[in-house]
Amino acid sequence: MLLPRIKGPRDLDRLSQEELDQLAAEIRSFLVDAVSKTGGHLGPNLGVVELTIALHRVFESPKDKVLFDTGHQAYVHKLLTGRQDFAGLRTKNGLSGYPSRAESDHDVIENSHASTVLGWADGLAKANEVLGREDHHVAAVIGDGALTGGMAWEALNNIAAAKDRPLVIVVNDNERSYGPTIGGLANHLATLRTTDGYERFLARGKEILERTPVVGKPLFETLHGAKKGLKDFIAPQGMFEDLGLKYIGPIDGHDIEALESALQRAKRFSGPVIVHCLTQKGRGYTPALEHEADRFHAVGVIHPDTGLPVSTDAASWTSVFADEMVKLGQERKDIVGITAAMLQPVGLKKFADAFPDRIYDVGIAEQHGATSAAGLATGGAHPVFAVYATFLNRAFDQVLMDVALHKCGVTFVLDRAGITGTDGASHNGMWDMSILQVVPGLRLAAPRDAEQLRAQLREAVEVKDAPTVVRFSKGVVGPAVPAVGRIGGMDVLRAPGAEVTRPDVLLVSVGALAPMCLEIADLLDKQGISTTVVDPRWVKPVDEALAPLADRHRVVVTVEDNGRTGGVGAAVSQALRDAGVDVPLRDFGIPQRFLDHALRKEIMAEIGLTAPDIARQVTGLVAKLDGRYDSEPAAAVD
Repeated sequence: MLLPRIKGPRDLDRLSQEELDQLAAEIRSFLVDAVSKTGGHLGPNLGVVELTIALHRVFESPKDKVLFDTGHQAYVHKLLTGRQDFAGLRTKNGLSGYPSRAESDHDVIENSHASTVLGWADGLAKANEVLGREDHHVAAVIGDGALTGGMAWEALNNIAAAKDRPLVIVVNDNERSYGPTIGGLANHLATLRTTDGYERFLARGKEILERTPVVGKPLFETLHGAKKGLKDFIAPQGMFEDLGLKYIGPIDGHDIEALESALQRAKRFSGPVIVHCLTQKGRGYTPALEHEADRFHAVGVIHPDTGLPVSTDAASWTSVFADEMVKLGQERKDIVGITAAMLQPVGLKKFADAFPDRIYDVGIAEQHGATSAAGLATGGAHPVFAVYATFLNRAFDQVLMDVALHKCGVTFVLDRAGITGTDGASHNGMWDMSILQVVPGLRLAAPRDAEQLRAQLREAVEVKDAPTVVRFSKGVVGPAVPAVGRIGGMDVLRAPGAEVTRPDVLLVSVGALAPMCLEIADLLDKQGISTTVVDPRWVKPVDEALAPLADRHRVVVTVEDNGRTGGVGAAVSQALRDAGVDVPLRDFGIPQRFLDHALRKEIMAEIGLTAPDIARQVTGLVAKLDGRYDSEPAAAVD
């Protein structure tokens, strides 16, 4: 076995070409075995095995900076930089599913969102130039899917302007992001892929030249790296070269020798170079290759031999949304769907299958998606833009200035809202309810169960003069939480007995935390504390009935799966002040810090967002109001 002997990138230098091919095969076997046990990003990593080996043989990390866009394809990089214990992948205290500065000096970018790597690379190359580090290099790996993002082209515009600043850009071209890459750029890259006359010519020429003594191999490399002439006649690389970027490729991304040759030439060049590599997502693993939707981009725990899930979960929030969207599409011809390169993950695949002429995949371009949605709405359609909550951050200005300012009826559906857990800091959807609070006219719904998701989605698409947002959690949708009454637009989930003239606590439950809030109420009841539990349903704007209801209670408590700063609790507090209601308020939510990867329940326990923790603190608050709180802590709540 070769893999256990690789403790760092320089251990690769001693391996022969045959041994490198053996190592690549061992890495693929390791990945299938390890990731099938833990879940994670399998397909992308199977596709970059040879490319990552070649990068680490050519560049001297960590002196040279090897960067990965998004970072979900960095498992091979971890293996080659001394991290081969994957037993705890994406679990608490185990390996992150992305590069991590805490893990290794070889990791530069952690888990930033897509299309950012070229901006990082531009900055690092400029730092090398400013500090005179001529022996330091920067190599940035970006997928063809990420090249659909506007940030990538903003960076390319700057990179190309510096003709003498060395920088290697590796385009990992596998025709996919999550699903197949779409758009004009994808069509251009497809042209390069399918214009194979040049590659056939080179393949035949290589056979001849490699048999030619002394000058054969150098001559082949000259032909392969030629900027003009025959290559331009056969394959149209003009897009990159017109930007002023030298272009090498297309290169077989699974041929280590060819990759090393191309990367060495790019490294020697004194300016920016594009190395275009053709790879196959899911390479070497039949179940991934046969999975047309996303080639096992991300998997749960699976059987390694079949690729089938070990267990089948109950209905997810995403699946409930997916089914309701199809029903809406059948009822209303003006409903259209928008996704940013994530048709399957956000639940729009069924809608796309049913209404192929009413679905728009804009690529990794959330900003464009939001503004295009404004145009659709202005033209008479009602767009539903489904996106992960964390990715809507990227389109804030467009939500504010294009959609809200123009009073456009656009519905944003935020999947993976709140704590998502194992993907780490960049994927927790903990910012949306804070960011969106400042958008005038926007209405935001947080459904507590499947029935409410269906109902509130329908309410959202009825709004024609303002943006609406429906947000829900990752994973399995819980049981129905019935209402026992309604006050204003709010559902009452629990009410004290009629004999209670002024209840102690008004508990405002946000979204999927309703079952936990009912548990909190049960724990408080055992302490003799009476509680009313309400679900606002629409958390922005704050329901007008909330302030007078709060005035009839002694304490107001809000519980939300969002950052505390500027969240629902803060909005409720402001609404009470504006109404002249002087009642103590305590808001519980996510602290404003980046949360390490772990299971959702582990993170919730760590930050104190659990029923016993909250009930204990509320008990102490009520005791303080009663004058029962002195130097002793409040009684424990089991």
